Amino acid sequence: MRGLRASSLLLCGIVLIQLLAVQIDAQRPKTQWKTLSGFSPLVIARGGFSGLFPDSSLDAYNFAMQTSAEGTVLWCDLQLTKDGAGICFPDLTMSNASNVEVIYPKGQTTYPVNGVPTQGWFTIDFSLRALTNVSLIRGILSRSDRFDANGYAISTVQTIDKEIKPQGFWLNVQHDAFYAQHNLSMSNFLITASKTVIIDFISSPEVNFFRKIAGRFGREGPSFVFRFLEKEQFELTTNRTYGSILSNLTFVKTFASGILVPKSYVLPLDDKQYLEPSTSLVQDAHKAGLEVFVSGFANDVDIAHDYSFDPVSEYLSFMDNGNFSVDGVLTDFPITASASVECFSHMARNATKQVNFLVISKNGASGDYPGCTNLAYEKAINDGADVIDCSVQMSSDGKPFCTSSIDLGNTTMVAQTPFRNRSTSVPEISSVNGIYTFSLTWPEIQTLTPAISNPYSRRYNMFRNPNERNSGKLLSLSEFLNLAKNSTTLSGVLISVENAAYLREKQGLDVVKAVLEALTETGYSNKTTTKVMIQSTNSSVLVDFKKQSQYETVYKVEETIRDILDSAIEDIKKFANAVVVGKESVFPKVDGFVTGQTSVVERLQKFRLPVYVEVFQNEFVSQPYDFFSDPTVEINSYVTGAGINGTITEFPFTAARYRRNKCLASKETLSYMAPVQPGGLLEVVSPAALPPAQAPNPVFTDADVTEPPLPPVTAKTPTSTPGTPSTTAPAPSGQTRLTLSLLLSVFAMVLASLLLL
Repeated sequence: MRGLRASSLLLCGIVLIQLLAVQIDAQRPKTQWKTLSGFSPLVIARGGFSGLFPDSSLDAYNFAMQTSAEGTVLWCDLQLTKDGAGICFPDLTMSNASNVEVIYPKGQTTYPVNGVPTQGWFTIDFSLRALTNVSLIRGILSRSDRFDANGYAISTVQTIDKEIKPQGFWLNVQHDAFYAQHNLSMSNFLITASKTVIIDFISSPEVNFFRKIAGRFGREGPSFVFRFLEKEQFELTTNRTYGSILSNLTFVKTFASGILVPKSYVLPLDDKQYLEPSTSLVQDAHKAGLEVFVSGFANDVDIAHDYSFDPVSEYLSFMDNGNFSVDGVLTDFPITASASVECFSHMARNATKQVNFLVISKNGASGDYPGCTNLAYEKAINDGADVIDCSVQMSSDGKPFCTSSIDLGNTTMVAQTPFRNRSTSVPEISSVNGIYTFSLTWPEIQTLTPAISNPYSRRYNMFRNPNERNSGKLLSLSEFLNLAKNSTTLSGVLISVENAAYLREKQGLDVVKAVLEALTETGYSNKTTTKVMIQSTNSSVLVDFKKQSQYETVYKVEETIRDILDSAIEDIKKFANAVVVGKESVFPKVDGFVTGQTSVVERLQKFRLPVYVEVFQNEFVSQPYDFFSDPTVEINSYVTGAGINGTITEFPFTAARYRRNKCLASKETLSYMAPVQPGGLLEVVSPAALPPAQAPNPVFTDADVTEPPLPPVTAKTPTSTPGTPSTTAPAPSGQTRLTLSLLLSVFAMVLASLLLL
């Protein structure tokens, strides 16, 4: 077991946030804030940085102090041991957030808690000395268990005060009546502790508790905060529901100066997890002279669909909505709350950009609407994207249009239409059958209902914007180009072209020609102010565009790579103006942890090739733990840490808002707006709990770039019935990246097999 101090010292030593980061006192200006005091809302770290480290561990408290705004308050759920010691532990029973049942397998007992028989390992059955053998572990199973082996000791209130020296200390007394039944006095402990420990706030959901401590702390004592539980639950002393007590705030004011409520008390949700109109609670409480603190904030839980999985948006809706501001937020991720208060509040949508990089959409704002629809593109433009993108596909009648997949089953509801009988096998494209765009005419495709992408629905049961899951319509390439040209805010468009060789050889469709004709027809060939970028994973496609136009070209590296040879970059530079790589080619990861940083971005930029990185998503499950389940932290680490030139994102609003935040203008790097140290989080993990090493990603070489030129367009053999699937699978096209010699050998083998038939 690692020692208590050793773990905290290690955390301080490796500095997950760059050492240049400093905490700047924002002096909590009174202007603009609609809190009761006029000061900015408090950030209250529940159990420290409990979204990452075990709740109430010294590392959790320490890291909260390192990464949060000046004045952040540390929250301690106060429990009492058998011998009356006060410890910080998240619950009355200990099995969920410690290894107590392993250490004391026979220590389980049953007690009535608020009248309900409850079984577990209770703190009242163990002395403080007995608990020295017990370690803290994660209490929420969806969070990483890699820190469970660190041997985090259970700390007393006095230990937290001595070791961490919190700028604000909040003690929550959840079960005073229970402890009183067992002859343990919370009020006596608090009075004694307050003689050596500065306690700033005390909260409880029990009215009788406040009656017992009233007047015992003196005029300079802590603030008392009444904690509301769910509205239908009964408060023990008054035998009234918390919902009924809410209607009499003047009664609460007789024993408390503030209230702590769940988020739903302020911004309720409907049955579909969409926001309903805000209540008047904050204004009513302020009129009664009560501060309002809100609990339940965490980056790694489902939030209202209105926020597009963006936790900063959620915080701002409670503190910077133009009508009211809550006085504080109780959070498991204080870094996000701190940035929301200090960096993103009171920021106009047209605020000056503080950092320069391109925000490029991925199929429009496809995190909010079905990708490549009019609604997705319109939202991307409104959200501040610089460049919107079109993944060009071809219909059977030669119409280029935008949709993210050549298989319509991935982007539309085609499987629920009579066109489902057009399913066919194309091994050059996929190992499974699909209903491909070239099997339907454009008029047929226009009748299809688009479908929103839900990349995390099966594994995590996370769904994007259900109310709009089938909204919008697919656009032809010309419609897309006209939409972009009519925008006054866009700087460019990105047109992605894939499967060009197959379409030429097997379908008689020339996607390169179709794209160039659409650009000419919509006026882009006349050097409009809207920049055109052509993207492909195939060098042959970009070479063909270079021969026929002067549009910028972008080479996409499909593979996740750990390095790239100079000779490969020199080859790329012959036909491309920029490069796209995946996120893991910059920050590789294993088992959800970043392992370090590659030199890929630096090497490409050395050759004056801008680097755009994809794909950024807001869902917390898309991000390594190092980014704290916060898409803004992730973007910041790629932009200011790795120095990329652009983000390709399904949620353009988050990236566009990030570059306007006022903290980026600070002369000092603020701790809550500093890039993470790549691989730093793994250094805190006990060696016994480290994830197994994985084989290194490949190095990108010249051979990965080289491929033959595009084949000529071959006239498609007519079928007896238009749209009937072919019974014979087409032969391989040579589109895969092969050296010329390997391509010829494969062709020879195919030819030989055909002759045998």
